[in-house]
Amino acid sequence: MSIGLERLLKHMAWANQRTVEHLETLPVEALKAFATNPDWFVAEILHHIVDSGDHYAYRISGVPVLTKPGDPCIADVEALSDLTRIKDQAAKVDAALLECAKLDDIQLEFENYEGKLVKRWRSTILSQAIHHATEHRAQLAAALEAKGFSPVNLDDLDLWSYEIENG
Repeated sequence: MSIGLERLLKHMAWANQRTVEHLETLPVEALKAFATNPDWFVAEILHHIVDSGDHYAYRISGVPVLTKPGDPCIADVEALSDLTRIKDQAAKVDAALLECAKLDDIQLEFENYEGKLVKRWRSTILSQAIHHATEHRAQLAAALEAKGFSPVNLDDLDLWSYEIENG
């Protein structure tokens, strides 16, 4: 068996679910916690992880998961009850990204968010999706800790912990 991105994508999905599960244990005020920028708070970071994953999956596969190009982004996270929805949306997006690992690694050409024509390998976009989610889970943990809430324990979300739990 060759080494691929599947294990990393499964880890990402697992870590995203564990992050939401942790948030479900906190008071609603934790959703507005931030580290240094009040516009970059826990609920916004979580929304950004899932919404960006949706866009990455579409860019790689051309198949809409949650939204189609031109549609508004997914709904914001504003209440604890929204965590159930975002958890389900994350599962769908993460499953779609896992399916993307089965595609041929071709170079895609598209207009980026700055309106520039760029070429990206599917594997680059998929790797970015993994890195992006990890980076923002760390920001989310820092935001919680900065405001005195119990942070997500990132050591409990590492690949070693995933492997222990999932084999």
